[in-house]
Amino acid sequence: MTSLQQTTHDVERTLAPARVRDVLAAYLALTKPRIIELLLVTTVPSMFLAAGGVPDLRLVLITLLAGALAAASANVFNCVLDRDIDELMRRTRRRPLPRHQVQTPQAVVFGVLLAVASTAVFLGAVNWLSAVLALGANAFYVFVYTMWLKRRYSQNIVWGGIAGCFPPVIGWTAVTGELAWAPWVLFAVVFFWTPPHTWALAIRYRADYAAAGVPMLPVVRPAPQVTIRILVYTVVTVAVSLALWPIAQTGWVYPLAAAVLGAAFTVEAVRLHLRARSGMLDAELRPMRLFHWSNSYLALLFIAAAVDPLLR
Repeated sequence: MTSLQQTTHDVERTLAPARVRDVLAAYLALTKPRIIELLLVTTVPSMFLAAGGVPDLRLVLITLLAGALAAASANVFNCVLDRDIDELMRRTRRRPLPRHQVQTPQAVVFGVLLAVASTAVFLGAVNWLSAVLALGANAFYVFVYTMWLKRRYSQNIVWGGIAGCFPPVIGWTAVTGELAWAPWVLFAVVFFWTPPHTWALAIRYRADYAAAGVPMLPVVRPAPQVTIRILVYTVVTVAVSLALWPIAQTGWVYPLAAAVLGAAFTVEAVRLHLRARSGMLDAELRPMRLFHWSNSYLALLFIAAAVDPLLR
């Protein structure tokens, strides 16, 4: 082998693992791992609440695996269906499909395989009710939100967000095999929390959504009208969160945490509205403060719901 051939061979051997890593990273990016993390944060505490303490850890891990696969499948189909608008938005143009790191047919197959794997795990190791709820959430996210609501209505995320409300219900049914009022309260918490969380992000990237023709509320309404709605939904979220106290008969830890976290969440929403009323726009409003705090609020609230039964 000549020196040039040896060099070429060595380069190819070096590049091969890099290509494999790039492909795996691209497929992982299609699943939107950060969104999956948020969904799982609302699953586990519901399982603790359902068990009245520490649930079967094997069941927790299996439910997390099946739930992650289900959410990953829905996110892949969302990337496939939104690849045209993702290419137009600065925030999303580096996703795998706009960059042609993964081809559409392969992404569709990947999404189907994830859905099949999720359903198989739920049916084989959890129960049929959790499997049906996970499939229903995925179908709603793909067919109702992504294909119908997102590009047509300014209230898209209000109703489209229902898909993201199912994890606490799935976590509950994984433990009990049946439905109850408590997980539906947690469902409602996520439902009313979703608009403030998403609209804050949409304020920051309003120009992106406008360029892509997506009628998010901040695109079609003035900032003060958007922020007053954020404030209203925030207040309702806090009120609904406190309803879990009597319905689930929690101890003192959960309502105390819900009240403190809710007060901080509300204060941040009020500040955002006041900045909007003063005439500030887009990034000037610092909407990402509320966006990031809303993540912390939801995570800490659900952690409190998980810790509460451990201290009773």
